[in-house]
Amino acid sequence: MLRVLAVDDEKPLLEELLYLLRSDPRVRSAEGASDATEALRRVTRALESGPDGADAIDVVFLDIHMAGLTGLDIARLLAGFARPPLIVFVTAHEGFAVQAFDLKAVDYVLKPVRPERLAEAVRRACAQLGRSEESPAGMPTGDASAGGSAGGSAVPAPRRPVAEVTVADRASDQIAVELGGVTRFVAIADISYVEAQGDYARLHTDEGSHLVRIPVSTLEERWAARGFVRIHRRHLVALARIDELRLEAGTTSVRVGTAELQVSRRHARELRDLLMRHATG
Repeated sequence: MLRVLAVDDEKPLLEELLYLLRSDPRVRSAEGASDATEALRRVTRALESGPDGADAIDVVFLDIHMAGLTGLDIARLLAGFARPPLIVFVTAHEGFAVQAFDLKAVDYVLKPVRPERLAEAVRRACAQLGRSEESPAGMPTGDASAGGSAGGSAVPAPRRPVAEVTVADRASDQIAVELGGVTRFVAIADISYVEAQGDYARLHTDEGSHLVRIPVSTLEERWAARGFVRIHRRHLVALARIDELRLEAGTTSVRVGTAELQVSRRHARELRDLLMRHATG
């Protein structure tokens, strides 16, 4: 049976994850940590106590987007230990799947967490640790062929199932958005502009808009090669979607479909140069 640590800085989500984990008969114990510092302290204590110690941890279920150190940062730190616990990422962000599996994650579960999907993550952890893989009643799991071979921590991470390969492959061309508990994929080519809303970003398309929990600065870096340019601290725009550039009374703006967006002074000259090159290229 598994000894589990769940890490999430959003208390309601952490409590829900712990409830689901404790409901699984393959989980002996499930404790929570609300930040990276607490998580690292618990894991260090677990490693010091040894695999059979009272504080031992087999698997860490880890959120990615947290204040301070991210879940990816924590996973990199844990990878430096001789016998680190297994990692399962539980996140609302599909775009980090490739990095997660590079860090030898056992699984990558998207929020909102479905009980049967979490049960499959538990099954994979059990398989990698050589524990019993029986699923809890009423919780179907994926094809058993998707799991890895039994063995110790030196065994490579199990082959990714088809669903997760799809997420990783789509990450370069599409972005996942949540709508009413359903995950759908929006083609990046369909996005006209992005609007910053705190730590979130609103993606605008011809059909509507979608809110994702990714900062605009992250999307700016990720989509620069796709022709997205920053025109203001609040807006990132697809260069090919700009219909008009307007210069009025010393201010610059662009029209993108029916939206008129202000261009900050620090971005105005660069934008004009880019549009000229785009028009003559």
